[in-house]
This record gives sequence, C-alpha cells and structure tokens, in this order.
Amino acid sequence: MTFSQAVYEYLKTVPRGKVVTYGMIARAIGHPRAPRQVGNALHHNPTPVVVPCHRVVNREGRLAPAFAFGGMEIQAALLEREGVKVEGGYVDLSKYLWEGK
Repeated sequence: MTFSQAVYEYLKTVPRGKVVTYGMIARAIGHPRAPRQVGNALHHNPTPVVVPCHRVVNREGRLAPAFAFGGMEIQAALLEREGVKVEGGYVDLSKYLWEGK
C-alpha cells in the first residue's frame, strides 16, 4: 500500500461530524513526521466523495486555506452539513476531534 493509499484508507474511517488533523493521520499510518505529505496526498485525492478529505484540519482546528476541492468555504459547508460548527475558519477541536483509530 502506498503512502497516499494509507492516508485515504485511514480517512475513510473518520465518522461524519468529526475531524482529524494532518499530524494525527501521519502518526496513525506510521509516518509521524509526515503531516505535510498527508496534505499533499489529500490535495491529489482521486475520489473526494469516497475519501472525506474535508474532515481534515490543522492542529489548531483551522480549515485548509487552499482546500483542493473548492476552497475554504466549500470545506466549511461540507463540515457544517455534517453538524460540525465552523467559526471564523476554525473548528472547535474539543468538540469535534475524533480520537478513534
């Protein structure tokens, strides 16, 4: 399995209404020093409907300023449709962070 495939498979496990960080994904797939590579993999996500890359935020809960599939406004709309409140481009990690796998 490639690095990108591992990122996509992990992200498919994140439930609706929850978010994870780039660093969390990197650690979960065994590459703790590769959060930027996670971002790169997500930017090239071939199946954004299947792999919910909109559920990934930075370590402060900030949305991606250059969300690959339509910009920050689209990412916010997708999250809000799942019940995640976005304020000023940020998600409250104390409420919405998924600490599963």
